[in-house]
Amino acid sequence: MDWKVSTDGWITGADIHVRAALGRSGVIAADDKREGDGATPTGRYPVRRVLYRPDRGEPPETALPCRALREDDGWCDAPQDAAYNCPVRLPFMASHEKMWREDELYDIVVVLGHNDDPPTPGAGSAIFLHCKRGDYQPTEGCVALANADVRSFLRLVRPGDHIVIG
Repeated sequence: MDWKVSTDGWITGADIHVRAALGRSGVIAADDKREGDGATPTGRYPVRRVLYRPDRGEPPETALPCRALREDDGWCDAPQDAAYNCPVRLPFMASHEKMWREDELYDIVVVLGHNDDPPTPGAGSAIFLHCKRGDYQPTEGCVALANADVRSFLRLVRPGDHIVIG
């Protein structure tokens, strides 16, 4: 199944039509996506797996592969590193995101298959579907939903499904 994300910030599929936050720089063509540009790339991306904060709630109900985050989980965003756009263990010498965050954004993270097969250096990393900040404040390029909406999405999504942005 394809889950559609509109450029004006809505995700639709199955029995879901909910608001979504997108990148602070808007939505751009995937070929134009660059590391750190704050834009959400258009395209069709496989829904890979789920990560969640075990100290902030029960595991989400989902048919996708799912695992609890650890405090030493990170995600490499250094284009010249061999681990670019891949999960890493902290401490990590190259630039990276901490997956165990103090805010609620990564309480539940759905890893999308953007620039990962294999990664092209500089074409964008860590494009996730995750929990929103505040009143749908823009993301750094991800798609963000209310926590309850992420959980509803995960109950319906199946292995082989895709997120279609744009």
